[in-house]
Amino acid sequence: MSGAGKDAMQREGAALTLRDLTVAYDRHPAVHHVSGTLKAGSLTAIAGPNGAGKSTLLKAIVGELHPAEGCIEHGLSAREIGYLPQAAEINRRFPINVLDTVLLGDWHQSGAFGRVARAARDRAHEALSTVGLEGFERRPIGSLSAGQFQRVLFARLLMQQARLILLDEPFTAIDARTTQDLLALVTRWHGEGRTVVAVLHDFDQVRTHFPQTLLIARELIGWGPTEEVMAPANLLKARAMAERWDENAAVCEPAA
Repeated sequence: MSGAGKDAMQREGAALTLRDLTVAYDRHPAVHHVSGTLKAGSLTAIAGPNGAGKSTLLKAIVGELHPAEGCIEHGLSAREIGYLPQAAEINRRFPINVLDTVLLGDWHQSGAFGRVARAARDRAHEALSTVGLEGFERRPIGSLSAGQFQRVLFARLLMQQARLILLDEPFTAIDARTTQDLLALVTRWHGEGRTVVAVLHDFDQVRTHFPQTLLIARELIGWGPTEEVMAPANLLKARAMAERWDENAAVCEPAA
């Protein structure tokens, strides 16, 4: 995006804008003609049925997938976007300890193979203390429980200090105490003015903790205040759209 476009988005208070976005796998659409604006500093859940395109949408925003149609505008550098994929996509067999995993959040300062400054190590220790893992620094990540490992990944996000934080099913298969602690950290990020987006399956979590919701079923159902978007009629519509979606549909032409 040009400097003028970035300045315009900042004036309008937009962290990110989707314009007629379609994302496809092998030319079959997984996200279909989605448009809308994510406000800077907002706390937003992405909800919808299984296979609705929620994770695909996050991957497109972070740049792992490219739009088949439309575009994504945000004006942020890679260092300003923090992304936590689903736990199943992370290889925990890699021989690395907890502290070094957290320090990966400082990659934009030290570089992939750069020398880690003492200040960064101090911040990493502080991040681990924040997520309740003080004393775990030398533990290999493969020895951790699911909840402990998720705390490590949140500590890594703390190191990055991103302006836009994208979380893909961050509370799946972890214990209630860890979920409560990490939700508190999400609330803290929101209070600091960061923009946070989380893919969630638990509608109670959506309604209780996320003021804004994007409800999707390949196509956009609603995007706005959670109490309005998560209305029963919208949820029924999302389920019906997901059930009748044609998996073999080709990428369609741009909307007029």
